[in-house]
Amino acid sequence: MAVNRDPEEVLAAFATVDHDRLRRTGLPEVVYGAGKSAAQIAVIAESLVGGGQLAMATRVDAEKGAALLGRAGGTYAPLAQLWWRGDVVPRVGRVAVACAGTSDLPVAEEAAACLEVMGVSVLRVVDVGVAGLHRVLARAEELRACDVVIVVAGMDGALPGVIAGLVSGPVVAVPTSVGYGSSFGGLAALLTMLNACAPGIAVVNIDNGFGAATLAVRMLGVGAARR
Repeated sequence: MAVNRDPEEVLAAFATVDHDRLRRTGLPEVVYGAGKSAAQIAVIAESLVGGGQLAMATRVDAEKGAALLGRAGGTYAPLAQLWWRGDVVPRVGRVAVACAGTSDLPVAEEAAACLEVMGVSVLRVVDVGVAGLHRVLARAEELRACDVVIVVAGMDGALPGVIAGLVSGPVVAVPTSVGYGSSFGGLAALLTMLNACAPGIAVVNIDNGFGAATLAVRMLGVGAARR
């Protein structure tokens, strides 16, 4: 239950915590961990938890994750580089997170872990890239049973278009920076996804698993968590 608190709380001149965001948008305020110290993240998290919200921080490397566990407790997922503390409240709906290759897993796991911390049931479908179409075709029925499909791919970035032609629900495409020199750090995959001929695809930024997860939650149409 949320605690009655000022909508904004200024913390030691390095953060202004938005205590009204969960009520206003249906999604908690999430800390971007890169560029912040473990001590700063811990102070922000304490403010969020004290206000009755779940505290979550993305892009938290292993060293920072260990420091956070020591300072503030909670849970750390190293592959997803995600730390959180607080109660997870289930939401209605299920989201599939499909990744083209094993090298795309860190971004796919960021999406999957963020969804689970926000209370969404997740189906993980791994290593089903277009180099072997039989792999994704074998999982097509499972993908069709989900409300939203997040597709994570680098290299040529073709997988979202393939999956969008197999499922009825919306597809969120996530280009990754995986690939050789001419992939230009994920730009080639991004452009492929933006130009996909299959309709019903939304594209987020390169390596942005968190953005894909929050977009999927909004697509589910359940801004308020089920209690």
